[in-house]
Amino acid sequence: MTRTLALAALLLASTAATSSAQVRNTEPAATAPLPNDIPEARDVAYPGVIQLDVDATNIAQGIYRVKQVVPVADAGHMVLLMPSWLPGKHGPRGEIEKLAGLKVTAGGKAVPWRRDPVDVYAFHVDVPAGAKALNLDFQFVTATAPNQGRISVTPNMLNLQFEQVSLYPAGYYTRRIPIQATVKYPAGWTAASGLPSKASGSTYSYQQTSYETLIDSPVFAGRYFKRWELTPRVGLNVVADSAKELAATPEVIGLHKNLVDQSVKLFGAQHYDKYEFLLSISDEIGGIGLEHHRSSENGVDLGYFTEWKDAVGDRDLLPHEFTHSWNGKFRRGADLWTPDFRTPMRDSLLWVYEGQTQFWGVVLGARSGMLSKQEALDNFAGWAAGLDASKGRTWRPLVDTTNDPIMAARKPKGWTSWQRPEDYYIEGALIWLEADAIIRKQTRGAKSMDDFARAFFGINDGDWGEVTYTFDDVVKTLNGVTPYDWATFLDTRVNKVSDRAPLGGFEGNGYKLVYGDEPNAVAKAGEKASKTVSFAYSLGMTVASDGAVRAVMWDSPAFDAGFDVATTIVAVNGDAYTGDKLKDAVKAAKTSKEPIRLLTKTGSKYRDVALDYHGGLRYPRLEKVGTATNGLDRLLTAK
Repeated sequence: MTRTLALAALLLASTAATSSAQVRNTEPAATAPLPNDIPEARDVAYPGVIQLDVDATNIAQGIYRVKQVVPVADAGHMVLLMPSWLPGKHGPRGEIEKLAGLKVTAGGKAVPWRRDPVDVYAFHVDVPAGAKALNLDFQFVTATAPNQGRISVTPNMLNLQFEQVSLYPAGYYTRRIPIQATVKYPAGWTAASGLPSKASGSTYSYQQTSYETLIDSPVFAGRYFKRWELTPRVGLNVVADSAKELAATPEVIGLHKNLVDQSVKLFGAQHYDKYEFLLSISDEIGGIGLEHHRSSENGVDLGYFTEWKDAVGDRDLLPHEFTHSWNGKFRRGADLWTPDFRTPMRDSLLWVYEGQTQFWGVVLGARSGMLSKQEALDNFAGWAAGLDASKGRTWRPLVDTTNDPIMAARKPKGWTSWQRPEDYYIEGALIWLEADAIIRKQTRGAKSMDDFARAFFGINDGDWGEVTYTFDDVVKTLNGVTPYDWATFLDTRVNKVSDRAPLGGFEGNGYKLVYGDEPNAVAKAGEKASKTVSFAYSLGMTVASDGAVRAVMWDSPAFDAGFDVATTIVAVNGDAYTGDKLKDAVKAAKTSKEPIRLLTKTGSKYRDVALDYHGGLRYPRLEKVGTATNGLDRLLTAK
């Protein structure tokens, strides 16, 4: 190109660029702030008592029919809310999508409603002049298949949660809104709740209470029901798929009585007037474990009573949920407490709320006999090994996992060992086990975490309100038990990343984490219940009975070989897959230089994989150091 042509081309390009820069796509102006005409909650009394009437008899279709009368004092704008942020669920779990058929009337005339354009749990209405009350009529359509949510109604039982079947007026603390509920259940059924009631046939009239307490008072009702009195203040209420599932031996009921006794001895106070365990034994209703002040919702598999020895995976549920009456309900993180069910909760202290409850759940399980000492040790071993193998801890601190109930909504993850699930439960438990070891060392065995529990939770006997706490309150109570740099201890383990799990609770209390070639009893029970085989600490994966890979450990041999949860193992060394065949192959590879050959399928693609692993089977267990009674032995011993 000549110099003249080059200059001409440059000028043309410059002109085109300038022309292009002058042409702009259409862009909207800045938008106005999001509308918000929902009144904030105020600590004032609501003018009147709401009447709630629920028909829960349509068990064939799982439909609750609701009629509600909401007194009003003045005409004008009003907002009705369905609960969104629910205590114990640590996130916005209200099932607004299942509320249907809403009609509002006043004085027999229809009152139009409109859903809030930002908060879909809110309904705006204009109360007409002269109206004394709004009459609401709607249905809550429960899940009829697992892909719609948890099944809560079956032919033989139901689990009614009052947030599903009620709306409440915005602008008030829920503790200041009076309500009286009536529920009609199927004929011949018995219902149980932490809220006192009077039954007339199949209709139960519940004690007038605050809306906050009503939401904290769910119901289990069923055709096959039995109640055991564990103490004058605590009852065990059980619904089951059949009458035979209610056949509990006196010895097993005695263990449940021991649970209450050991819990009261530990905490030194009871934060309820009456407490009702609500327990379903079923393979039809969805499982649950949810805490309340004066009750807990608990769901276990068939055989809880009739096959007690084999139900090890379910036997720590009631100890955990009962502990929540003290930890989580009575004592609650300050940033988790909210005045209504619209205000977002912040979960930063769940490593206390859930982590310490997980810790006490196993300890009280062992002290009561609900778990054997060895089963408690096996639980601890499984937690420690899983956390120690998790690579996610190198980038994500424990405190960040407290955001998971909001971020992930408890949906499955593809790479749990890297993404980290809600580790504040079991890692929190290990932190408190380490705190126990430190207390024992600092006080030469004179004190333990029992002293913290009594000081922190054992106040105000009979009070079932809420006493909130902060990080500093936790540290102050620990220092009251024994002086130590507790702030740094907790900050390091909660707020910092690390390469290893907090194992100091074992080492300081006379045990160590080791690996053998046979799973412990709790691990075996877990494999049986889940129909899987764990190779987590060898190949780095867990595999279902049909060969489907359920989990893959990050940076493990399986990970390096390209496995993920979409992989199915079809064959092992040329033979059709079974869990036992893969175990045998891992054992054989330990004394061989040959790789383990697997045929896998992902979608429509097949692949031959050579796993060059020769470390044999590895399963965690706790091994005692020495023979003397040590801190962990004492921790698990009944008081």
